[in-house]
Amino acid sequence: MKKNNMIYWTTTSLFSAMMLFSASMYFTSPEVGAGFTKMGFQDAFRIELGIAKMIGALVLLIPFFKGSIKEWAYAGFGITLISASILHASIGDPAANIIAPLIFLGILAVSHIFWKKRLQAAA
Repeated sequence: MKKNNMIYWTTTSLFSAMMLFSASMYFTSPEVGAGFTKMGFQDAFRIELGIAKMIGALVLLIPFFKGSIKEWAYAGFGITLISASILHASIGDPAANIIAPLIFLGILAVSHIFWKKRLQAAA
């Protein structure tokens, strides 16, 4: 049980920290804004995605949130990361920009697996 908790909190904290950092860059970095423009998105989408990332990261981190809302956060992040990888590939970005979201998808998957294991152990 202790190992499961350690793996869960390590992966969840790492993933959430990355999403919070990413979201903050959506609001503060002109380069990120330019990247969204290059991909054909308006500023409203960048702002919406930044807010959604912040909320999702908090949902994953705060134990108060349980059940369906946490599942939706995991699903939303999964869709976002897969979409980011596909989008970066489609516009010819460097391999690092294509692979990074998939690495974080792997970390998210480990977090989800160990969240489920913790739920099963508590039941």
